[in-house]
Amino acid sequence: MTKTLILLFHPDLTRSKANLALARAAATLPGVEVVDMSAVAPDGFDLSCDGQVEAARLLAADRIVLQFPMQWYSTPQLLKAWQDAVLTRMFYLEYEAEGRRLEGTPLMIATTAGNTPEAYRHGGGNLMSISDLLAPLRATAHRCALVWAEPFVVYRSDRLTQEELDATAADYCAALIRWTNASTQKAA
Repeated sequence: MTKTLILLFHPDLTRSKANLALARAAATLPGVEVVDMSAVAPDGFDLSCDGQVEAARLLAADRIVLQFPMQWYSTPQLLKAWQDAVLTRMFYLEYEAEGRRLEGTPLMIATTAGNTPEAYRHGGGNLMSISDLLAPLRATAHRCALVWAEPFVVYRSDRLTQEELDATAADYCAALIRWTNASTQKAA
């Protein structure tokens, strides 16, 4: 069985509705491992202490999902710290042993946003689209030769009813299954 690794970067899951619902639903899928990165590294990541462990975690996966809430048009601080520690190690310090081995791995972004889809359009309330806001992650995926997948985006995430949360979590699971099947077929 192939493995999908979901790295969840939420600063406080106890206050989350949408990210928690997505993570719980995804964790029920076969071959999916969800890791709460705030629990793993509450004080952040350090290149020398955490880089090797996190690199090994990535190398053991067939697919990687970075899941997080969009905060002020960017990723949470912990995700940036993880990128700095882990990807710097893998693609600059240990490229032959680690970075090269990660190349070609499929990457999906799963993000939640508090505003409406209309606000995330060119000229909308947030000026830019979600695609524009995710451009730094797409550039990172390109630099690391990861296979970029269509992001899974949840809008109005803090205002969803329980019924809407359940439907969104089911949609997330369906998207993960489609993506897993597609990436497995391409690898075969």
